[in-house]
Amino acid sequence: MRAKTLIKSALYPLYEKRLLAKLDLGKTPRHIAVILDGNRRWAKENPSLNGDTSSAHGHRAGASKIIELLTWCEQTEIDVVTLWLLSSDNLKRSPEELDSLMEIIGSTVESLGETDRWSIKVLGSLELLPEKLQSQLKRIEAKSSGIAGLKVNVAIGYGGRLEIVDAVKSYLDSATRAGKDVAQIKDELTVNSLDQYLYTAGQPDPELVIRTSGEQRLGGFLLWQSHQSEFYFCEAYWPDFRRVDFLRALRAYSMRERRLGR
Repeated sequence: MRAKTLIKSALYPLYEKRLLAKLDLGKTPRHIAVILDGNRRWAKENPSLNGDTSSAHGHRAGASKIIELLTWCEQTEIDVVTLWLLSSDNLKRSPEELDSLMEIIGSTVESLGETDRWSIKVLGSLELLPEKLQSQLKRIEAKSSGIAGLKVNVAIGYGGRLEIVDAVKSYLDSATRAGKDVAQIKDELTVNSLDQYLYTAGQPDPELVIRTSGEQRLGGFLLWQSHQSEFYFCEAYWPDFRRVDFLRALRAYSMRERRLGR
């Protein structure tokens, strides 16, 4: 078994180079979205040296993978990456798990900000998060706002249906402040007008959505924006997600014929 593992370890870099050489960067997506799934299941199957199989152990392992992913995205000329770090449904978990998860998320986004490599935008219903984390995220977002290059959205306390509700509320607030009546509001409500009030306003919709861990569902992720996205489901748990898995996802995307309803 160990011999097979060593052979695979030696061959994977060659396979990666081959995949990358054949990849047409002109056909890679501008925006990819990633559901970082499987941290807790990974922890149960991969205990730490001291036997830790807790969810926190899995979330820390998953967090350590994020900078690698963003580096791969830079190398393949992707412009925008959206990472789903915490759903609004996740907030129903036990207080003990949430406390450690909030701390890990805060330190993870802090680490992304400290690189000074990426512009970071926070997506989600921030009012659902602890005030300390809200302040931390807003500070990191403001500090990184002028950085050129890859744009990184971190979806925290995010739910797709909540986003649409928030967009409608913001649209109605704006129309009311402008003195518009109900008839005018209804007449002017279009896909394009509401799009301007989404968390991702001004950004391209994701052409590719990747979900790890073998689960084949969106779970409410970017419901509005993913209406014409391609989906790629990877069996690996997020902490085990490798560059070769990433390149395979891009290869699969580049081979698909995107009719976009035409």
